[in-house]
Amino acid sequence: MRFPLLIVFVLAFGLITGGYLALATGVPSIAELKKYRATEGTKVYADDDTLIGEFKIEKGIFVPLERIPAPMKNAIVAVEDSRFWQHKGIDYIGIARALVKDIMHASLKEGGSTITQQLAKIVFLSPEKTIQRKLREAQLAMKLEKELTKKEILELYLNKVYFGHGAYGVEMAARTYFGKSVGQLTLPEAAMLAGLVKAPTTYSPYNDLVRAKERQEIVLVRMEEEGYIKPSERNVAKTAAIALSSLRAGTETNNYFLEYIRQQLEQKYGVEMVYKGDLKVHTALNRNAQAAAQRALQEGLRDIDKRRGWRGPIGHKDEIKEDSGSGQRVSFTASPGDISTGVVLSVSPTEAAIKARGLTGKLSLADAQWASNNITKNAKKAQSPKHFKLTDILVRGDIIWVRVKAVSGKNVSFSLEQEPEVEGALAAVEPETGYIRALVGGYSFTKSEYNRALYAKRQPGSSFKPLIFAAALERNFTPASIIDDAPVSYPGGTNGEWKPENYDHKYYGPTRLREALAYSRNVVTIKLVENVGIDNIISFVRDVGIETDMPRELTIALGSISITPLEMAVTYSTFANGGTRMTPIAVKYVTDAKGRLLENNEPEGIEVVSPQTSFLITSMMEDVINYGTGMRATIGRPAAGKTGTSNDYKDAWFIGYTPQLVGCVWVGFDDMRKSLGRGEVGGRAAAPIWAHFMRNTLAGIPPEPFPLPEGIIQVSIDPVTGLLSVDDSSAVYEYFREGTQPTEYSPSAGRVVKEIIQTDYD
Repeated sequence: MRFPLLIVFVLAFGLITGGYLALATGVPSIAELKKYRATEGTKVYADDDTLIGEFKIEKGIFVPLERIPAPMKNAIVAVEDSRFWQHKGIDYIGIARALVKDIMHASLKEGGSTITQQLAKIVFLSPEKTIQRKLREAQLAMKLEKELTKKEILELYLNKVYFGHGAYGVEMAARTYFGKSVGQLTLPEAAMLAGLVKAPTTYSPYNDLVRAKERQEIVLVRMEEEGYIKPSERNVAKTAAIALSSLRAGTETNNYFLEYIRQQLEQKYGVEMVYKGDLKVHTALNRNAQAAAQRALQEGLRDIDKRRGWRGPIGHKDEIKEDSGSGQRVSFTASPGDISTGVVLSVSPTEAAIKARGLTGKLSLADAQWASNNITKNAKKAQSPKHFKLTDILVRGDIIWVRVKAVSGKNVSFSLEQEPEVEGALAAVEPETGYIRALVGGYSFTKSEYNRALYAKRQPGSSFKPLIFAAALERNFTPASIIDDAPVSYPGGTNGEWKPENYDHKYYGPTRLREALAYSRNVVTIKLVENVGIDNIISFVRDVGIETDMPRELTIALGSISITPLEMAVTYSTFANGGTRMTPIAVKYVTDAKGRLLENNEPEGIEVVSPQTSFLITSMMEDVINYGTGMRATIGRPAAGKTGTSNDYKDAWFIGYTPQLVGCVWVGFDDMRKSLGRGEVGGRAAAPIWAHFMRNTLAGIPPEPFPLPEGIIQVSIDPVTGLLSVDDSSAVYEYFREGTQPTEYSPSAGRVVKEIIQTDYD
């Protein structure tokens, strides 16, 4: 009897020992972790030397334990591992409790992991819930406890644990949720962050503020039970107002630009240097311009998407949890303009009660009127605004997007929102230096990392026309040159004949080039290409800096090439800079860990267009905004620009500039087959975004006129013939390069010629 028992004992001992050794073989060394300090990757700075991003292996921002406030440390210990300071890595009481619950649920539901075990998992192990992984986790925890002090373990844990929404470590979490450093956290804020660790998505205040509040109260109760706070402190903390930062603005503003920089650095210095080399990268990004660009693009895309119609709620809750008394005692701050999801508590034809971000407020019919164009699958038909009711689109339990319209005490009003399907991009360049001041590649970096400002090659439509007109001006055409806007046909097309038309399907007869550009006349532009010659046009476009493939055919007049928004911004900057093409610069200079200069990009350019031609085309594009297709781009200061729309309204463009800044806006769908909808031309879809961006970016900067170069004169002409005027009452003044002004008169006598004295605007 003893012999079989001995065999069983030996076999069992062998299995246990072998299993332990097998697991231990894969356990990594703790030596490096003991010496852990976050590897210095690459720091990226804006043009004012403000840190805007980092590229490094370790996620988060490392903060020494002594800089983390006591409430934050105590909150984590109280709710995650109350016996942290007593156990040796494994809390056997906690494990026993977790095993009982796991057996009851017939699965591995309860963690029971200590902070040390969680650190082992974060640093060394995969997240799957298996017996083998739990055993290795326990082994590592005991190893960590032997080789690290409790303070070192807690410091590592607080700097590595995930808090949701891309925030690793307490410093990044404090910045993400509250817009402050960890050292500035209050007790209520620390309790809310500590509550996130268990389930960041579930308890995120951005996803469900009620659950976040309930979890915060659990943390505060645990802190009181463990003696970290007094009952009076808990009562004050649980009713304190919580001011959440704007999540998207706080985490996304610079991401498209930072990704652009990262790719450039990796290509030049390699991945190892970028993530471990302690580089300092100083960029041309202007934080004010970048923030304004993102705001303008997001607001503009929302407006366009609303015009397309209401697509319905984004979800539905069958059971709605009403606020409890304790929930009502908490005042979660919100600012007008904040956008979040909300739940419909009740709805009548004229008003709906909405709960969003912990606030309960009203949505009026007037603030949802745009949704009368109901394009949901179950919509019977589009409601006329006159007969539209909120009950046509909403029912109790619907989850919708809303914007905080106003907050007055406990009275909150919302407006109906919708996450846009339409996409866009905005690129801004300083013409004098070539510095890229802003770069936004889409509505949301979280939603899509695809940078449309850099990679979306789309047809620019009529925004390409200024290049055609500028090429003509270089060959002695003038803004007063006349071309007949009359029907014309060419071989080709679907029926063997191409008959180009203007946008409004009308013809206007003899037309001055200035007027033709202002109103974006297609037929005049095509005839201008014929007169100048396609080869001359292509050569000029290449000189300006466009390297993309170009068709050697007349359709080039209508922008049949494909080009990116950044390329268009750089191209227009040549005109804004008096004809000198500047090399675009994103990175100004880079230094290494010892402060040595690795890269220094000084502005450099080459004159590719005469200053006189640049002034003339700029003057003509000023009229695009003054009275032409770009009137929605008026910004209250001298500005020039051009609208563009591709076939079937697939792309809408506006590129414009002042002497200080060039901005390019593109709007469209990622699916190139999809139309923005009839009427969504560049002047309607893109120009308002550009104007919004420019007004905010240039606010506080004095307006400047475009400098007048030598060799430009102004002559009084007859607006019908483009010849010298004989009637001052109907005459208009036109700019000419000296020597190209008309010498003939309209069929009458009289002459007025006004020479412009050059003014120094520097």
